[in-house]
Amino acid sequence: MQKLKFLLLLIPVFLIFSCGSNRLDVDIEDLNVGKVEILRLDKDIFAMDTNKIASYTPQMSKKYGNFYSTFIFGILNTGDVKDSAYKAVSTFIQHPDMKAMNADVNKIYTDEEINKIGDELEKSFKYFKYHFPKQPLPGKVIAFQSGFNYNITTADTTLGIGLEMYLGSQNKFYQMLQWPQYKVNQLSKEYLVADAMKGWIVNSFDNNEPVNNLLNHMIFYGKIYYCMDAVLRETPDSVKIGYTGEQMKYCEMYEKKLWGYFTEKERLYTSDLKQVAEYTSEGPFTSAISKDCPPRIAMWIGWQIVRKYMEKNEKVSLEDLMRTTDAQTILAKSKYKP
Repeated sequence: MQKLKFLLLLIPVFLIFSCGSNRLDVDIEDLNVGKVEILRLDKDIFAMDTNKIASYTPQMSKKYGNFYSTFIFGILNTGDVKDSAYKAVSTFIQHPDMKAMNADVNKIYTDEEINKIGDELEKSFKYFKYHFPKQPLPGKVIAFQSGFNYNITTADTTLGIGLEMYLGSQNKFYQMLQWPQYKVNQLSKEYLVADAMKGWIVNSFDNNEPVNNLLNHMIFYGKIYYCMDAVLRETPDSVKIGYTGEQMKYCEMYEKKLWGYFTEKERLYTSDLKQVAEYTSEGPFTSAISKDCPPRIAMWIGWQIVRKYMEKNEKVSLEDLMRTTDAQTILAKSKYKP
């Protein structure tokens, strides 16, 4: 079965824009990545005649490639594209809540809106190609609906976007699901492109490095966020990392103290997975530090280290950065000292 990755990527809004180095302001006008057409699997699924689901398989497989099987098997989790799956697909598209979900998606994601998103992705893909000319871009970008299970998926050369996960924080379904407020605040279309690009970056540079201590985690995600700086030139930092305005202010105000905290008691080098999770997991805050401290705070610090490293080492390209697996070297050469 093809390689399939799911990313749950959750993020809120604040107009603090990327402060990445000017070295990232590159000319992409002459780069051609082709027009990004977002295929609407969600529309095609809900347009099916539920009495003839099996008959759609050839045309759906032709249009969506292996992702159609992935949608049935991995996303709806019903089995392969065989007779046993057809009933589950029919149940999914006839369920009253799924019909209502689909109606909400169609109100927000009109053809015009989808075209705008395609244009934004095209621009980001150009930046990606500029910095990583040897890395593949998505062969297909496919919009789907999973029943509130997945934001972003990557499967081989396909980038999948779960539109029902971007309906806006006031959507009734998020309230019905009783999701925590910090999560609901992040479910708006403003974050869709950033989530999609983060998903593709992680897919392209999966963490094959040894992550046996906190510093390795910090630098790996710092590199991911720096890549987001490179491909999302007009996107607020808060959207990239998923912080509110108050959380961004906290990081900026207490950056020096936060760094001091991590350098105390050899915390940077802890290999205790429970402790690593305290500083890298999603949540309303980092409880080990303070209820005011944003979640995943170690990732934010890692981001600042990588930014400083790239600022201090101008001959290092983004490709060089992503190939560098020695987190300690990046830290040392960053001369990071807030």
